[in-house]
Amino acid sequence: MSVTATPTVLRRRAVTATGAALLTLAVAGCSGLGRTAVGPVSYTTGRDGVVTVHSPSVKGCHEMAPDGASKVENRTLIDMTLYTTRDCSGRGTAYVATTFTDTNAESSPVWRSYRFVH
Repeated sequence: MSVTATPTVLRRRAVTATGAALLTLAVAGCSGLGRTAVGPVSYTTGRDGVVTVHSPSVKGCHEMAPDGASKVENRTLIDMTLYTTRDCSGRGTAYVATTFTDTNAESSPVWRSYRFVH
């Protein structure tokens, strides 16, 4: 005795397989989009100006204003590292966890770039 599926069951299986394949393609296509750190990064410049960057990319080094920053607020969902150089290199760094603020002493060098820890 052999059991065969009805046309309705076969159609449901085909629709399910097609839907799964399309979902896989959609997820694979979206994964190439640039991820962002959800939330703002705000910093106070040497001239007491405030710069706010909303949802910056988690990739790469982010250069700050030319006169640097003395206070940095990380209100994103990702931790960050601050650098005294423009290219996110060197030894003088500070780790700022999510929702925390770093304020430099007046005698300290200003922050000139940042990178997200991911």
